[in-house]
Amino acid sequence: MCQLLGLNANTPTDLVFSFTGFAHRAEEHKDGFGIAFFEGPGARLFVDAQSATQSPVAEMIRHYPIRSRHILAHIRKATQGRVALENTHPFMRELWGRYWVFAHNGNLVDFQPKLHAAFRPVGDTDSERAFCWLMQELAKNHASLPSVEHLTMTLAELVPTVARHGTFNFLLSHGEALWAHCSTHLHYIERSHPFAAAQLQDADMTVDFSAHTTPQDRVALVVTQPLTCNEDWQALRSGELAVFVDGHRAI
Repeated sequence: MCQLLGLNANTPTDLVFSFTGFAHRAEEHKDGFGIAFFEGPGARLFVDAQSATQSPVAEMIRHYPIRSRHILAHIRKATQGRVALENTHPFMRELWGRYWVFAHNGNLVDFQPKLHAAFRPVGDTDSERAFCWLMQELAKNHASLPSVEHLTMTLAELVPTVARHGTFNFLLSHGEALWAHCSTHLHYIERSHPFAAAQLQDADMTVDFSAHTTPQDRVALVVTQPLTCNEDWQALRSGELAVFVDGHRAI
């Protein structure tokens, strides 16, 4: 099973601590990794078909504290599509003059939607097909960029069409909000003042967030399985679509 990691915050935040623990899970998920950072309307996307335990790109991420309010990461265990750069998540497309980034965990059986020229997959994964279809249908439903509330309503109508084909855990962001849909396993946590120390599950590493934050900071993390062993992670229910804005769950 692939692993997902998403961050949404009200102030630019680095992901070095969480990514360190997340990357350790690549020992069992060796078919590629990727990470996307939003910077205002722009986005940095780093992907590699190598495992995050071996990739020099992953090594750079662990030591280069890029700060962002919206971050998506993925480590891949291939189910559909060969191990190749074009099949490595996250995937990115443009819609309404905004970059959209998407990462999926699961397996969609016989999902072959009709796609027009504006949104076509480059690779051959079920994940990229699902992303292209979501973008296509959002574009059909809205002439211009709608509010986060209206986008959430439209996604809630669209997602079941895909989810009936199998497991559809995903993260989606356009640099303003983070959407998370759960089929099987997704967990989230919201960190705010007073911040405390956290201990990684997968590495011998602890960080005291109170030393690196202000009382106004808020951060939400969404992951496949909890990253830390001393924090109260919340599990999303099967079929639940959550949205996070400014470091807390909005819906």
